Amino acid sequence: MVVDPICMMKFSPREAKATAIYQGKLYYFCSPVCQESFLQAPEKHAPGVTAMQLTVGVMGSASEQIPESIGTKVMALGQCIASHEFILITGACPGLPYKCAQGVFHNGGTSIGISPALSLDEHLLKYRSPADVYQVIIYTGSGLMGREVTNIRSSDMVVIVGGRSGTLGEFAIAYDEGKLIGILEGTGGITDHIPEIVSSFKKDSGARLIYSSDPFKLIQEMAKIYSHQHFHRPSCFCAASG
Repeated sequence: MVVDPICMMKFSPREAKATAIYQGKLYYFCSPVCQESFLQAPEKHAPGVTAMQLTVGVMGSASEQIPESIGTKVMALGQCIASHEFILITGACPGLPYKCAQGVFHNGGTSIGISPALSLDEHLLKYRSPADVYQVIIYTGSGLMGREVTNIRSSDMVVIVGGRSGTLGEFAIAYDEGKLIGILEGTGGITDHIPEIVSSFKKDSGARLIYSSDPFKLIQEMAKIYSHQHFHRPSCFCAASG
C-alpha cells in the first residue's frame, strides 16, 4: 500500500489517480486535488510519508573505444539523472554505462551496479569491470546475458545509449515488458536503428519510447511522462490504475 501525503489515505499504487515527483521520489495521490495541494508545498508534506526513489536504467555498449563527443554526452546524462535525484542502474560494466555512472558520481548521485559476477573479486578480475563509482553492487552470478532481466526489471525507466547486440537484448526486454524507454540520439550503435526495429515488431506491448539528442531534455520529458501517464501501468507485470 502507498499513502497519500495530504489525506493520508492508504491504497494500492494501481488505484492512484495522480502522482508527483519530488526530490527524485514518486508520491501517489487519491485525487488530483490532493496532488495539487502537495505541489503547492511539497517540502511540508513529503516528510509525512515514505516514498521510493525512482530508478533509471542506462543500457549501452561496454566497449571502451568511445568517441570523446559521445562519452561527454553520456556523462551529461548521468549528471542529469543525479540532478533529478533519481538512482542510476547499470550492468556495472565498462564503456558507456560506466561513463554515465561517472557523471552520476561526480554530481553527488547514487548508482547501483547489477554485476554478472558472484563476487567483487570475480567482478574485477574475470569480467574486468569497474567498481569505483557505485554505492551498491549486486552480485547476481547470472553472467553477462542473465543479469539483463534484473537490470530492466529493477529500472522504473530505461535509457538506451549506443549499444550492440547485448544492448539490443536489453531493449527487447524493456520493450516487451512495457517500460518507458528513452533513446539518447547521437550515441551511435543500435540507437540509429531503433525506429525501424520497432516498426518491424508490429506489436503494442505498452512500452513508450522517447527520443532526444539532449540528455537533459530526455530525462526531463521521461520524468514528466512517467508521473503523468506511465505510472498507470509501468510494466506488463502491473495492473493498470483504475
